[in-house]
Amino acid sequence: MSGKSTPPGRDVGLAGERTRLAWRRTALAVGVVAVLTARLALPYGTVGAVVVVLAGLGWAGVLVATFPKVAGRRSHPGRALPVTALVTAGFAVLGLLLVLASMR
Repeated sequence: MSGKSTPPGRDVGLAGERTRLAWRRTALAVGVVAVLTARLALPYGTVGAVVVVLAGLGWAGVLVATFPKVAGRRSHPGRALPVTALVTAGFAVLGLLLVLASMR
């Protein structure tokens, strides 16, 4: 028996792995939303091209913000969450604009 004892119910080493996997899934989900947004926007010509570029920039922003967390490195605390939240809100606005454009 080792000299160290852990409190009952305490997760010794899997919390970091779960965090990395959660951020990886988040980046993947944002990528899927970016692809679906681009697919929806392509028929709208120049406006659609702008939406595709904005979707790509949003996905790239999430990738850059979450990469240290996915790689298991220490990063600036609290940078990934606000960036992901802003990009998510941006996708909501882009989606709303595309829906309104399709009603014309």
